[in-house]
Amino acid sequence: MVEKPVASQSVEMLQDEVRRLRRAVDELSILNDLARSIGASVNGEEIMQTIIRRSLRAVNAEQGVITLVEDEQKSMKTLIRTMVSSADAPAFHLHQALLGWMHLNKKPLSVEEPGNDPRFRGVQWDESIHTLLCVPLIVKSELRGVLTVYNKKDGQTFTSDDQRLLAIISAQSAQVIENARLIEEEKAYITMRQEVGLAAKIQLDLLPRGVVAMEGYDIAARTIPAQSVGGDYYDFIPTPEDNLALCLGDVSGKGLPASLLMANLQATLRGQTLVSQRPSECLNRSNKLLYGSTSPEKFATLFYGVLDRKNHTMHYCNAGHDWPFHIAKDASIKRLQTGGLMLGLFETHQYSDELIAFSSGDLLVIQSDGVSEAPNPNQEQFGEERLQELLLAHRDLSASEIIDTIVREVRKHAGANPQSDDITIMVIKRL
Repeated sequence: MVEKPVASQSVEMLQDEVRRLRRAVDELSILNDLARSIGASVNGEEIMQTIIRRSLRAVNAEQGVITLVEDEQKSMKTLIRTMVSSADAPAFHLHQALLGWMHLNKKPLSVEEPGNDPRFRGVQWDESIHTLLCVPLIVKSELRGVLTVYNKKDGQTFTSDDQRLLAIISAQSAQVIENARLIEEEKAYITMRQEVGLAAKIQLDLLPRGVVAMEGYDIAARTIPAQSVGGDYYDFIPTPEDNLALCLGDVSGKGLPASLLMANLQATLRGQTLVSQRPSECLNRSNKLLYGSTSPEKFATLFYGVLDRKNHTMHYCNAGHDWPFHIAKDASIKRLQTGGLMLGLFETHQYSDELIAFSSGDLLVIQSDGVSEAPNPNQEQFGEERLQELLLAHRDLSASEIIDTIVREVRKHAGANPQSDDITIMVIKRL
């Protein structure tokens, strides 16, 4: 065996060292360029586009993708993909098996001939994937995503230097991507809060304004939503006969979906009040319209009455709502329950109504279930019996004072328990 001259060996060593230094300089240039590019942006999509483009250039790969992990249940969401191969090349997705491997190992992974890799037996790979290199995006020891590149352009396999460089890129980029994601989430949250605030204002504008003036009567109403917007609803609607239609409803759900259904219900009732003389007819039509315009799980309870200011009577229909308290001057109590099922359950349901006298000294209290079902810290409800005793004890107060008393006592009962449901109360007193 002929040994190379010492001088020749020294030249080769120097050449290797030059190549190593040149690669180190190139890597530092890539990392420096990447740091400048991603440090100047807070847009998550732009940052990930930049990271993938630099990664493909760094390891001479055809295609790359960043897959972000959404939660601890190992679900994933591909947010961005950048390709630098031919136009007809397929867009590769990170395989679930690779994601599972990353969750378990949290370290770089190089795969040659994926179909023959014993670590992924049974996995169906795209035939055009010859080699791939995956590196985890780790933030505070948690996997936040995976950076994957596919197929070296020169047909070679990814080297240990490629793996090391891509791991450095991922380590440098993970926190930046996470920060950008958090900033975008905060912006989305602020936008959502603004939209909810606007919805709350719109909903407030839909409710009657000021005190309802009707000679010989003291009338007041109030709603207190459990969230920024609520599903309770009340209204006073003048009728063509110069009477006053009044209603108080509670739609299914809470928050924005409930508020939208509430607006739908209000528009429906206002329209039907103008054409329907009897409460039962009004609710028959309203029920059919609501059934046709909402999904099956949406419905509403409603008390609807028409107060005849000349004859001092009330014609009412109760569609599955909490029974109001009609308290006479002699303290006798009648619960108003005539009507039918909740609105929106069955298209052809027929409602009935009842006419009651509204004598001098009578009191009518209509409430949503947020009053009687309000729980205390021991999960004991306020209850209808307690509400009835409260009304009997304070029936001589004005309409607004009665509402104040109910709200105060419900909050006293709830104590530190947060309000769990919308609270709406309407009081009508015949003077």
